[in-house]
Amino acid sequence: MEMKTKTLLILYATQTGNALDVAERIAREAERRACTVVISSTDDYDANSLPAEDTVIFVVSTTGQGDTPDSMKVFWRFLLQRNLGSYWLEGIHYAVFGLGDSGYQKYNFVAKKLDKRLSDLGATAVVERGLGDDQHPSGYEAALDPWLSSLWSRLNEIKPHFFPKGPDFLVPNEELIGLPKVQVTYHNVNDMDSRLSTATDFKYLQMQIGRARSMSSGKVPHEKSKPDAFLKMVKNFPLTRASHEKDVCHFEFEFVSQVIKYEIGDVLEVLPSQSPAAVDSFIQRCNLDPESFITVHPREMENRHIDNNVNTLDVPIKLRTFVELTMDVTSASPRRYFFEVMSFFATAEHEKERLHYFASPEGRDDLYQYNQKERRTVLEVLEDFPSVQMPFEWFVQLVPPLKNRAFSISSSPLAHPTQVHLTVDVVSWTTPFKRKRQGLCSTWLASLNPEQSIYIPVWFHKGLLPPPPPSLPLIVIGPGTGCAPFRGFVEERAVQSQSSTIAPTLLFFGCRNENNDFLYRDFWLSHSENDGVLSEAKGGGFYAAFSRDQPQKVYVQHKMQEQSERIWNLLCEGAAIYVAGSSTKMPSDVMVAFEEIISKESGAPRESAVRWLRSLEKAGKYHVEAWS
Repeated sequence: MEMKTKTLLILYATQTGNALDVAERIAREAERRACTVVISSTDDYDANSLPAEDTVIFVVSTTGQGDTPDSMKVFWRFLLQRNLGSYWLEGIHYAVFGLGDSGYQKYNFVAKKLDKRLSDLGATAVVERGLGDDQHPSGYEAALDPWLSSLWSRLNEIKPHFFPKGPDFLVPNEELIGLPKVQVTYHNVNDMDSRLSTATDFKYLQMQIGRARSMSSGKVPHEKSKPDAFLKMVKNFPLTRASHEKDVCHFEFEFVSQVIKYEIGDVLEVLPSQSPAAVDSFIQRCNLDPESFITVHPREMENRHIDNNVNTLDVPIKLRTFVELTMDVTSASPRRYFFEVMSFFATAEHEKERLHYFASPEGRDDLYQYNQKERRTVLEVLEDFPSVQMPFEWFVQLVPPLKNRAFSISSSPLAHPTQVHLTVDVVSWTTPFKRKRQGLCSTWLASLNPEQSIYIPVWFHKGLLPPPPPSLPLIVIGPGTGCAPFRGFVEERAVQSQSSTIAPTLLFFGCRNENNDFLYRDFWLSHSENDGVLSEAKGGGFYAAFSRDQPQKVYVQHKMQEQSERIWNLLCEGAAIYVAGSSTKMPSDVMVAFEEIISKESGAPRESAVRWLRSLEKAGKYHVEAWS
């Protein structure tokens, strides 16, 4: 029998970078125990090689409504092949840690499916799967800490060869800190093309953004570095009353570079702009030269990462531009490992002690209160620990990446061929210590004046709401900003209705008060009249629930119950269901309302209604796009 490798393999599937963070933490802890480890993304690993492994740790996130991350789709399809058989992974040990959000119906669905499939293929679990929850007061680490404890303890028992120096051996963290995983090279300014500091044309702007973001250590492999297009804002107006607690705006943009073809239901990603003053403060605090030119490369590590997507572009970029475009110093909170590395570079003893405590399992909850709950930025944390002076490489590695923000497009390209519209909740909140906080991207967009020529880098993606053909009857539920994609649906059907017959559309909208946050009121009402897309004459209907306008709260599911018969009739005609909005309770409440309606109108038991809805999902006729 062939000898199994003594290397612990960690495979991760990430959509936003969290699973990679966890995988790297597991790798660091393994190395502290003198265990040889290799990390790889599932899209860089040949699944056919799994039977040759000894033990594999999987770290997988769940996206959308129970979907696998993009980087896992090919790997997962391979595992689902019927010809693999129940002994294919016999003798292989594995462990699964999932990252999810219990606000979603299919919480940690990918981790659960993967765990079951590995077991079905004959592999043996080292420990019970761990499920990290974004909703937990301490985030996913609340589940990760005890899970890792069990993992090392159990691996010590069944796989002692991984730990050649014994079960109690631990390398001190200070010794393991070693070198950062990225290398920054500084270049002589005189050798640089003078155009590097001036971005005038779109092609060059696009290259500059692409170059910076392809060098970023926070880049997720499947992400496109270069923007698809640039937009310019042409309209910016509020949809809610100024006195209302929620601030929702309507933005209209025009293409200023090439026009990208998009469809209703698509998603627009925007790269937000950070406060120039905050970027300057960060650079000053870290004693960096903003005018220097740099390139960033992964450092060669003998023992670590399999990465087939290493960028080889050598064109230097200005340090300030790199920070501004790739490092979120103004809105994101740093991870626990940031505090661990800071403790190594702190020269004041009291700061070192506090950072050590924050990085320990005992200090986890206090760190959560100080850091995540307060949404402290990297800059604020550095100001609280003035003795810390870290090399720039560590900041490049550890500062959270500046992420694109995703929004459902609220326009139809048939109605607006050269435009894209967004419906954006301008986010602001107060922390437990009464500090005012604002969403980076939404606040920046709301501050833009259409008179200014600000070019906004954007990417287009398919969302979870496929465009329906005009002949398909629709039942649409979109409370709050969840109505955004359906504004595009109605615009599209209005254009289509001028040249062909369209199927009926029932739309259910919800908000707090009719006079304060009835988004797009005139738009919906005009399409509900005079043979409009939502008019009863066309078999459609528009129903609004105002939850706070009466003593008893009324939500979209109550309005659905009132239209029970119409919903059932449309379902019998083959209607598709589309739901969009907040992920907290709404999608499951809407699902329950559909179960009750189907059961009541058909006379069938509730279990049959549940099965009926499941078959709708499988047939691609029940779509949900929810966000937290």
